[in-house]
Amino acid sequence: MPDALEPFSWIARLSQLGTAMQTYFLGRKVGADCFGNTYYRERGKVEGRREKRWVMYKGRPEASLIPPEWHGWLHYTHDEPLPEESEFHKAWVKPHQPNLTFTAEAYAPRAPGAPRARSGGDYEAWSPSGHKS
Repeated sequence: MPDALEPFSWIARLSQLGTAMQTYFLGRKVGADCFGNTYYRERGKVEGRREKRWVMYKGRPEASLIPPEWHGWLHYTHDEPLPEESEFHKAWVKPHQPNLTFTAEAYAPRAPGAPRARSGGDYEAWSPSGHKS
């Protein structure tokens, strides 16, 4: 997915640095997805609370880049990420697509008043004068 243009932010960079340090010292890699994002869980388990799970995004942080199987794991719906052979993966399901807003691939409907593409001759506009009663 092409990145949208964003202004430079020191706060965002420091936040990413903090997450990278936490990952280096406290994280254990679980896996990666098709977008290049890497998923981690904490190394030591603390009694009385559930483990921490997080993602290191490839590129800028964008939550819509997380596929459903990893989303379920991050939000404790599944104990482990769903494998490709899972019963939840169906052949008719389209591949995950992130939010394309503010990118070149974003959906842009025809503007009001813009010319419509010419049809293949199977369209005839209705007019009240041609109406038979």
